[in-house]
Amino acid sequence: MISVNDSATALVDEMIEKKEVLSIDSLTLENGTKVIDAGVNVNGGAEAGKYLTKVCLGGLAEIHLAQEKRTLIRVHVDHPAIACMASQYAGWSINVGNFSAMGSGPARALSQVEDLYDDLDYQDDSDSAVLVLETRNYPNEEVAEYITEKCGVETEDLYLLVSPTASIVGSVQISGRVVETGVHKLHELDFDIKSIVTGIGSCPVSPVASNDLEAMGQTNDCVLYGGRTIYFVEGVGDEEIEEIIEKVPSSASEDYGKPFLELFEEYERDFFKIDPHLFSPAQITINNIETGSIFKAGEVNENLLEKSLGI
Repeated sequence: MISVNDSATALVDEMIEKKEVLSIDSLTLENGTKVIDAGVNVNGGAEAGKYLTKVCLGGLAEIHLAQEKRTLIRVHVDHPAIACMASQYAGWSINVGNFSAMGSGPARALSQVEDLYDDLDYQDDSDSAVLVLETRNYPNEEVAEYITEKCGVETEDLYLLVSPTASIVGSVQISGRVVETGVHKLHELDFDIKSIVTGIGSCPVSPVASNDLEAMGQTNDCVLYGGRTIYFVEGVGDEEIEEIIEKVPSSASEDYGKPFLELFEEYERDFFKIDPHLFSPAQITINNIETGSIFKAGEVNENLLEKSLGI
């Protein structure tokens, strides 16, 4: 059985061992939980961003960075339903005392607190748990105890990785969600995501913004207007793919066409007012490996990328 937490734990242990090289830090809470700082009080770096992205994906991916017109991240994911949705997707809202953050990564597959898992038919049984928190605040013992209670592990077997949006690691790991956003959109369209054998994607990496709000806008724009993915599927008919392909890219949304931060302000900073169909890569390709058919929709929007990123 694939264990996303076992694989991620091994990766985090590597990160701790190489923390000086990666420009990250680690500390241990009084209850034994390990907290890895990947951008709060340290700079972090591109290699740390690659590690954290792979951790989020439960070790089921290869991550590469390249410099073309812009810096790009390339993500190759096998078992996308498990790697992207059961692990990477930021679906666990952690609210304990004054601490609040979205949780993503393998620990979600232990907690099973989201309805999403009813559709995935996957549950990890690891003795350790790894969760990534997008925040500028360190979690405390109370937060750790809440998470371990939900995951069924001991506090000394919990790893919490902290990375703010406006950081090098933040920019890398958010763009590294390009394959996941397309898988999530396909799931929302009732496409059988367990039919996806492999997902490959590329996405611009945003320069680090001056604050987390601006970073949220720029990193979202990288995926919405610059992300490209291809999914290799089996067990579905060409007719089913043809029926949904035009609905998958971000351009299918009625809210498409503005920088994300501008849209966010128009909706009074309420995420739930934004059309959920916007959250998808700019370009989607699906290859039916049983028939050889290829379906493609959407395109990269260079004008909006330049407007958002300033480059």
